[in-house]
Amino acid sequence: MDTATQEKYAIHISEAAATQVARISDKDGKQEYGLRVAVQGGGCSGLTYKLSLDTVERPEDKVYMQHGVKLLVDGKSLIYLVGTELDYSGGLNGKGFVFSNPNATKTCGCGTSFAA
Repeated sequence: MDTATQEKYAIHISEAAATQVARISDKDGKQEYGLRVAVQGGGCSGLTYKLSLDTVERPEDKVYMQHGVKLLVDGKSLIYLVGTELDYSGGLNGKGFVFSNPNATKTCGCGTSFAA
């Protein structure tokens, strides 16, 4: 990801991840929803990622539109997510949604827990 893209989008979603979000939204009949990306306490490393479909843009949210997907990120989560890329890995050995977070100082095998 180049510097201009990093500055424009604090978090980046790959085309593969955006395609999967669109599939899930269509399957669930939630075409008007955005993907809320959040960080919360918990998990084996101290923090964990949370993804959900949401219709509500909160006043503290940063909103990014990429590959046809609206990303909603609250201000507290954004601190931990700057520079993060959200990808999707499918197939036989696929992991589903995968976070590549340059702020993570420690991760665990589950791929959804980290320390910063």
